[in-house]
Amino acid sequence: MLLRFLTAVAVGTVLLAPALAVCAPQSAPEDPAAPGWVAPPSNLPQPERGGHGYNLDTLFAALKIAPDAESAKAIESRIWALWMASGSDTCNLLMGRVKAATDAKDYELAIKLLDAVIEIKPDYVEAWNRRATVYYLLKDYSHSLADIREVLIREPRHFGALSGLGLILQDIGDDKHALEAYRKALAIDPHLESLPDVVKTLSEKVEGRDI
Repeated sequence: MLLRFLTAVAVGTVLLAPALAVCAPQSAPEDPAAPGWVAPPSNLPQPERGGHGYNLDTLFAALKIAPDAESAKAIESRIWALWMASGSDTCNLLMGRVKAATDAKDYELAIKLLDAVIEIKPDYVEAWNRRATVYYLLKDYSHSLADIREVLIREPRHFGALSGLGLILQDIGDDKHALEAYRKALAIDPHLESLPDVVKTLSEKVEGRDI
């Protein structure tokens, strides 16, 4: 259901691209980070040994029942560590250059580097997610949505991509489906910072206040 909706949104955004381009700023945002887009922490633990899928399944199950925010953050970090592990020295090197390019606000270079990573390792989820983030920074919503779709095909539980989807949908005025994306992210990770407040505000806007 979500992927079908995302495909429809991506197509619609492509059709609206000329109008969005008029409304969007002509230069990239000042801040190299994407405010509101859930991103990996700067210091990640080493991925645990064992089956990748098994570890993720176990971690996501633990995330839903984490007793507090501190415990949830530790579990989130382990999930991100698995997502970030490309299994390729070349991809790791290129991803390091992607970060440097993004920090320097050279988004075009970051995209070229990510194109290369995806060509080398098309099932590497974090390359798609990172490129979606960079496209979002450039206000290129059609490409960002297309990459989010690729992330969610490979990892439907990717709360970072779902938060990015919510941001884009809010930006284009689709609060109803933005709320749906945020709620799905919170169902996966109930301890995501700031999202509960966003969901509360959007719920009141979309569904009205409880009497």
